[in-house]
Amino acid sequence: MGQRAVSGDTEHDFGAFVAARATTLLRVAYLACGDRSEAEDLLQTALERTYRNWDRVRHHSPEPYVRRVIVNAAISRARRRAILRIIPVRSLPDTPARSADVDLRQVLMDALRALPPRQRAVVVLRYWEDLSEHQTAEVLGCTVGTVKSQSSKAMAKLRMALGEESVEGVIGNARA
Repeated sequence: MGQRAVSGDTEHDFGAFVAARATTLLRVAYLACGDRSEAEDLLQTALERTYRNWDRVRHHSPEPYVRRVIVNAAISRARRRAILRIIPVRSLPDTPARSADVDLRQVLMDALRALPPRQRAVVVLRYWEDLSEHQTAEVLGCTVGTVKSQSSKAMAKLRMALGEESVEGVIGNARA
C-alpha cells in the first residue's frame, strides 16, 4: 500500500474525532476483549484502519465504522487464540476501586469472557453502548434476527453464570 498525501484539514478532523471519542471506543474495545492492553491494541488497529479510510468514512458517522473494526478484530483475535489454545492473562485495573465494585466488575468480566466472541460483541454493543438492534446489526454486518438470537443466547448464559437476579441490573451497575 502506498502512502497518500493527507491534508491538514483531514488530520485535524481525524484528531478531533479521536480526542472526542477515544475513551468511549477504548471502553468498547475493553469490553469486547476483557484485557486492557489488548483493548489498547484493538483501538490502535481500528484507528489506524479508520485513518487510512478517513476520506471515505468521515462524511458519514465514523464511530460505527470504528466500532465494527474493533469488534471484528476482537472476534478474529479470539478465534486465533482458540486455535492456538492460548489463555489470556487478566490485567488489574489501573485505578483503585471499592471492593464491591471490583468484585462486581470482575464477576461480570469473567462471565463476559466466557461468552463466544459474537455473543460478547452483541452484549457490549446492545447493553453497554446502548445501540439499537438495527445499529448493532449494522456494526456486526449481520441481520437484526441474528442480533436478537445472539443477544437471547448471551443473556441466558449470563443469567446462568450470574444467577437469576437481574443481569440487566448488573450490567447497568457495571456501566456506571
